[in-house]
Amino acid sequence: MKTLFNALRAAIFGVGFIFLWGWVALEVHRRYDDTLGFALAGWTRVLGITVMAAGGILAFACVATFVTRGEGTPAPFDPPRKFVAVGPYKFVRNPMYIGGFIVLLGFGLYEQSAAILVFTLPWLLLAHLFVILYEEPHLRATFGAPYENYCRSVRRWLPRRSPVG
Repeated sequence: MKTLFNALRAAIFGVGFIFLWGWVALEVHRRYDDTLGFALAGWTRVLGITVMAAGGILAFACVATFVTRGEGTPAPFDPPRKFVAVGPYKFVRNPMYIGGFIVLLGFGLYEQSAAILVFTLPWLLLAHLFVILYEEPHLRATFGAPYENYCRSVRRWLPRRSPVG
């Protein structure tokens, strides 16, 4: 029952996160695409769907891992109760942000929006700043030595070819 409740909360937070960043991306598209002065080719729509699906699968795997193994959600105000270093987290420390970035990139391709594609860079910078200024210090304080060992063996953004441990 607890897992079901965690999954429900994670789904609600995830849908809110998707709507928020989707709305921001569409506003960027609406306001700035004409000013950039170039359009993307029609074939990018199909590529965008594929890229969004790949990012969505990665993000969903991260959420499922948080719910089932971490006993929590991805939301900073409702985080996992247990340290999670399995699933996608064996390869890279921030796969959920990578999945979100890939979804946003795919959305830009699907919308044929140069503005959304450009927007992915400041989005990634904001995610990086959030990770180093809030998330990592919080995880160090919460999980201590296991998290320190994890940081020494798993990269922050660039996945390893083979999983650790």
